[in-house]
Amino acid sequence: MTASTVFLDGSGLDVVLDLAPGRPAGFRRLTAAGSTSPADSEPDLRPQPLVELLVLGEGRSLTNTRLSHTAVGSRLRPVGEHRTDDGAWRQSRIHQRDDVTGLETVTVLRWLPDGSALRTWSEVINTSDRPYVLQALSSFATGALLEADERVEDLLLYRARSEWCGESRWMSTGVHSRDGLADIDVEVHHHEGRGVVATTSHSTWSSGEWLPTGLLENTATGRAWAWQVEHNGAWHWELTARADGTGALALVVSGPDDLHHAWTTTLEPGQTFASVPVSIAVSQEGYQGALAELTRHRRALIRVQPGDAGYPLIFNDYMNTLMGDPTTAKLLPLIDAAAEAGAEVFCIDAGWYDDGGAWWDSVGEWEPSTARFPDGGLRRVLDRIRERGMKPGLWLEPEVIGVRSPAAARLPDDAFLQRHGQRVVEHDRYLLDLRHPAAVQHLDTVVDRLVNDYGARYFKLDYNVTPGAGTDLNTSSVGEGLLGHNRAHLAWLERVLERHPSVIFENCASGAMRMDYAMMSLLQLQSTSDQQDARLYAAIAAAAPASLVPEQAGNWAYPRAGDPLEDTAFTMVNGLVGRLYLAGHLDRMAADELALVHEGIAVHRVLRDELPQTVPFWPLGLPGWFDPTVALGLRGVKSDVLAVWQREPASAPVLVELSHLHGRDVRIETLYPRSLPSWDVSWDATTGVLTLVPLAAGPSARLFRILPS
Repeated sequence: MTASTVFLDGSGLDVVLDLAPGRPAGFRRLTAAGSTSPADSEPDLRPQPLVELLVLGEGRSLTNTRLSHTAVGSRLRPVGEHRTDDGAWRQSRIHQRDDVTGLETVTVLRWLPDGSALRTWSEVINTSDRPYVLQALSSFATGALLEADERVEDLLLYRARSEWCGESRWMSTGVHSRDGLADIDVEVHHHEGRGVVATTSHSTWSSGEWLPTGLLENTATGRAWAWQVEHNGAWHWELTARADGTGALALVVSGPDDLHHAWTTTLEPGQTFASVPVSIAVSQEGYQGALAELTRHRRALIRVQPGDAGYPLIFNDYMNTLMGDPTTAKLLPLIDAAAEAGAEVFCIDAGWYDDGGAWWDSVGEWEPSTARFPDGGLRRVLDRIRERGMKPGLWLEPEVIGVRSPAAARLPDDAFLQRHGQRVVEHDRYLLDLRHPAAVQHLDTVVDRLVNDYGARYFKLDYNVTPGAGTDLNTSSVGEGLLGHNRAHLAWLERVLERHPSVIFENCASGAMRMDYAMMSLLQLQSTSDQQDARLYAAIAAAAPASLVPEQAGNWAYPRAGDPLEDTAFTMVNGLVGRLYLAGHLDRMAADELALVHEGIAVHRVLRDELPQTVPFWPLGLPGWFDPTVALGLRGVKSDVLAVWQREPASAPVLVELSHLHGRDVRIETLYPRSLPSWDVSWDATTGVLTLVPLAAGPSARLFRILPS
């Protein structure tokens, strides 16, 4: 057995683990380096075990519907801790055992020596001679959220609702508040409460209800935590109180479980099961500091795809443009206009495979339409894209087969997600089960043909339907079947990326319904929404870097011919604060409209080299869906970039507090648009407040460069 107190030696971390015999392992301390809180708090102030493991026949040790207080979790005892280095990463494996069942757990903690974040999951090994049915396994659990001198009343919880065209809608809740945990009198009852503040995502849209990112901030001390569930399927996390006389809190994060997702798995003797990964970042600079640390950590998770070197500018013909109705006649002038604007990839979106005009329930063959592309077919259009110096791209929704598609009859039933012997149908589509080799072979054939025979170098991977709880085919529970499919999907993507390193893959799922770092550790950019109103999109674009590194945030800019120039600038600013994703009828624009678009693209070419070194900040707070003014800053190595959107007619000056520049002289430059009237700008170094006065009568946006003098 190793020492009863274990320290993780990350330069940005202050993490202490309690491995004392006689009680479950747990975090005694989980904060950023430089904390002024006492380091010698008693370990019994941290009652939350490191692992929660719910097992059928064992249940909970305290009646509730939470993930905490599992019977096996409370009986686990540390048996060792082992350190290894894995490339740039350091790793700790914490071993525990429950002698009653013979179940053992290994909790893996991974961190970078210069970081302030951990990546973690747990594994269960059945060392007994009988099978056990697992009902839940935590990925991350801690009670080290309050030091002895801190109060629950000072804690704010941040989470974000998300839905189609309404992604990333952040809100905050006091942990002890009307929408938080009830402050019951534990001493009177001699019993802790049973409530939780819980957040749950179902099925395969991992961000279709809530973002898989959460934040907790101590507003009195600045200590903060940011976490993300790195899973392309169902997940659950909850914040609750533990009865220890101190008001201590517990945070438990997991993938699918029995209660919320109909997930169980039978663990036979000798078998191992691993939970989904979770990352958590810590900071002494509030929730924004924690998100900055999580941004740096995310970059370390991302796979490098050679074809995406330099972050080429993508033009897509869908949003506010062809809207899924491409033809040769419509595309050729658009291709020429996109090339003249400086696009480096041209993606033909939905409809390129449609001969009949009603393609929704017939997709699955992914053969080019001959009716839409006469006289040389789709190849002629793709050749034109290449002739104009761009890489050709295609929209693809590979995981579905329309009910009228010939592929639906050709593939065996076992290649589809099923319930009770019937294929799952959602919105006239079947869903492939990527656990089955025939489903994988079908997808490989499609992608390889489009890459090798047609020269596609970009894929917009869409996913517009979900299968519900999962599949009961060849599995002990529908949730287990879905988890197996989720993991098979990731494995398929990895093989495709290895096979086609020159191809760029975009993550799109009906906008951003699968915006998680299981997917984004593999894919190159994320379409952040299908929202077609640029004024509404501003809140989505401003919030996107809370979920993604800025260089992966594919924010659409879709200027429209005939719109006021301020509207054109507004949508371009949406795109410029991330990975500019361009659309719009550039072929129909007047000279002054097109000049404003070209000006924005020139700014993008400068910013895209800077984005991988920036971290986001929100001087007006995380944007609310109805906020009249939203702002996003990107803090760089030598300067900052600040975007401000005035979404309603300006009625008063906009006051932007830049606390990190307090007391410093700075130079403020309008980065974009320079060709339109400037806003009035004044800087007060003594207060650290930037005052902006928009001059346009209606909505307008500006992008500024802030350089310390």
